[in-house]
Order: sequence, then C-alpha cells, then structure tokens
Amino acid sequence: MRYHVPIRLRWSDLDAYNHVNNSRVLSLLEEARVRTFWTSDDGEASPLAVIEGHQGASTQTLIARHEIEYLAAIPYQAQPIDIHLWVGRLGAASCEVGYEVWSPPLEAGPDHTEGRTKYVVAASTIVFIDTASQRPRRISDAERHAWAPYVEEPAKFRGTR
Repeated sequence: MRYHVPIRLRWSDLDAYNHVNNSRVLSLLEEARVRTFWTSDDGEASPLAVIEGHQGASTQTLIARHEIEYLAAIPYQAQPIDIHLWVGRLGAASCEVGYEVWSPPLEAGPDHTEGRTKYVVAASTIVFIDTASQRPRRISDAERHAWAPYVEEPAKFRGTR
C-alpha cells in the first residue's frame, strides 16, 4: 500500500527550460515526506504520522542518503502532482522511504496509473536520532505498527539495483 501526497508546483520550482529543476525535486520529496511521517500542529495527519514534528521533540531525523532517477521532465501544471510514498526497508534505527512522482490523478483515482506519466523514482534513507543523546535510536513499536501496512519492495531504479 502507498500513501499519496498531492503537491502543488510553484513558479519558483521551474528552471530556464520551463520544467521543475532537478534540485527542486528533492524539495518536493521533502515536503511530501514531512507531511507523511511527522505530526503537525494543524491537526492534519496521515496514518503514518507518528513522529513528533515540533521543536523540542524527542526525535530528530537525519537523511543519510538520497537516490533519485529522473524519468521525464516535470512541466508546470495547475493540478497537484501525485507523490506516492512507501517504506522500502525498515531497519533497527533507520528506514528507507520510496517515492514515485506521477502526473496528476485521472478521474479513476490516484492508484490508477495508466495514461499518466511517471516523472521520478527516488529513495531516502532516514536515521532516527534521540534528541537528548544525539545518538541513533531504535524505531519504536508504535512506528513499526503504523508503517507496517506501507512496507513494500524498495524503489526500483533502472540498471542499478
């Protein structure tokens, strides 16, 4: 199962070629990841949001690795792009988040991908850090339980995995 995050493109995401700049894609993935895994003060939360996201929280997260493959240029569009997220690997103190960035959903819904463009495949390795000790901390039972339905095969890249 994958979690879907609609993200609206901004004019500042575009480059001189009138498509989303490669460095801005990482920012879009970050926005989707934060909205998926971290709780916020606005009361809106995904079913995977079990990490406290406020200043002074007991957990910090560090990105240990990003891998990204650009499959097609992302043009500006008024409708939000559709970022699919899932957990590709769940370790003791880290996890790998998989992403696919798709063109906006058709009337058939976000899980329907026929006729849509897949722009990006990516993965991020996240390490969970105890704020007080500044050392890696184990993934909690509550986190494992919340994320278990979203665990599937890691992101697949052409020719590298």
